[in-house]
Amino acid sequence: MEKPYQQVPILECHEPLVPIPLEKFAVVSPHPYQQLGAVYGDRSPYYLRQSVVSALLTAQTQLQKQYPCWRILIFDAYRPVAVQQFMVDYTFNQVVQTAGLQVSNLSATQRQEIWEQVYQLWAVPSSDKRYPPPHSTGGAVDVTLVNSMGENVDMGSAIDELSERSHPDYYATSTCAEAQQYHHHRQILFEVMHFAGFQRHPGEWWHFSLGDQIWAYLVNQAYPHNPVVARYGRIS
Repeated sequence: MEKPYQQVPILECHEPLVPIPLEKFAVVSPHPYQQLGAVYGDRSPYYLRQSVVSALLTAQTQLQKQYPCWRILIFDAYRPVAVQQFMVDYTFNQVVQTAGLQVSNLSATQRQEIWEQVYQLWAVPSSDKRYPPPHSTGGAVDVTLVNSMGENVDMGSAIDELSERSHPDYYATSTCAEAQQYHHHRQILFEVMHFAGFQRHPGEWWHFSLGDQIWAYLVNQAYPHNPVVARYGRIS
């Protein structure tokens, strides 16, 4: 189930994975996937490549020029392939449960349809170094915003929600005032992250990349005459 961005070559730059200075951001605690039982081993989910951490700090500075005391909230960052596999399997089981089905009784067609749903949201947990899941590179981060009161800014859907509402522009054309507000909030997040050099995942309002294959693919879509390659591959 190859995705277009996976055709982008990777020229690994060997930039180190470094801790995110969490005291400068808001953070989901305990970590949402660890709480579900995902095992990170000796790695922390709150790590990213050095330049990506710098870019996040730039994004937050830009945010606070417009909205003093608002902060970027870090939901998830570095994710080993084993955790990617855990979350893919977890999501598959959640979809089965929500549909009132049982894994043991699924037909081949049902199983295929559910996997297609899962992989709309989650990257394949491939161990092939040519096709790393974005978060396994240290170049992808899932973020939202927290306002000056310390409350999560309402984006109109939850992070990791398996629905059409996850699409960044889902509310763009709505005439409902509440929906327009959700879109406005998403645009604030997009604009500060884009200012810092990030590219937003086309299907997820919360997922931003810098230096990985998705980032390179989207940059090349925007600037086809000046192509780039990914500089971050999977961190072993």
